[in-house]
Amino acid sequence: MCRISSERYAEEFAVSGRRTFLSAVIVSLAAPSLVRAQTARVYRVGIVSAGGPYEHTVDGLRDGLKELGLEEGKQYVFHRRDTQGDLRAAEAAAKSLEQEKVDLIFAVPTTVAIAAKRATTGVPIVFIIGSDPVAQGLVSSFAKPGGRITGVFSFRTELNAKRLEILKEIAPSMRKVAIFYNPNNAIAMIGLKSTREAAQRLGLVLIEREVRSGDELRASLHALKAGEADALFPVSDATVQSHVSMLIEESRTRMLPAIFNDDSLVAAGGLASYGASYYDMARLAAKYVNRVLNGANPADLPVERSERFVLFLNARTARDIGITIPQSLLLRADEVIQ
Repeated sequence: MCRISSERYAEEFAVSGRRTFLSAVIVSLAAPSLVRAQTARVYRVGIVSAGGPYEHTVDGLRDGLKELGLEEGKQYVFHRRDTQGDLRAAEAAAKSLEQEKVDLIFAVPTTVAIAAKRATTGVPIVFIIGSDPVAQGLVSSFAKPGGRITGVFSFRTELNAKRLEILKEIAPSMRKVAIFYNPNNAIAMIGLKSTREAAQRLGLVLIEREVRSGDELRASLHALKAGEADALFPVSDATVQSHVSMLIEESRTRMLPAIFNDDSLVAAGGLASYGASYYDMARLAAKYVNRVLNGANPADLPVERSERFVLFLNARTARDIGITIPQSLLLRADEVIQ
């Protein structure tokens, strides 16, 4: 009896050992996938913008990433910083995000991208800007950026002259145009120069107003006397653009035509806009964000130029302020809000 029991015990022990071994093999084979599932990387994308219409780039970036198979909250999360056109706040925001160890900073517009580059040392940056990135010292060349920053640009700043021409076409009787800009913003001064040249060519007088903050813009608009200007014109300037809703409201209240640089502002009640869409540029930039997050070096990713400029008109606003948009302009528009 003892011998038989011992043999049976030995047999059962051997079977048990084989089962334990097989179980161990199965677990070890499954372990890598289990670890991957438990430690799936969620990338942290810092966003520094000047606020206002620039915030629409977040929608474009999100949609662009979704088209690439990335979903917010699953593969990435946004850490947003709205600096409201304050250049010092842009530097502080970028520095803070790098200290928080975000994987990448998405910066818009030009002044914010410059501030982000200046305030950080190692974090990669993808930008959306409206001026020449080489001339602004952001990259070495379009084909080989050569550093830790790349992205999408358009010549939005240089379109100020074209916008003034369109505004003159909308309101041919206008003679005096109130123009708002931040003299401390180098990008704004580039736009101001081209606007002055266009005004001289069109026989217009510019009523120049320097504004360094949202409060100064509000005060300047309120100080504008009745009959002092026939139209309102914001330069492509992060400070002014971040508070551009004030200009839309003032344009409607005073019944003065105004033209802006992004189509989202026409949807918000502005009369007209001409330029590259922030939303569309952000969708383009999504591929840069995706590639950098997956290990690509920004130095090797050529800067892309957005060359599609769109003209948006708001016929409803035109009626409200007593303006008749010429049929020739309506036919050229990419979209007319009725």
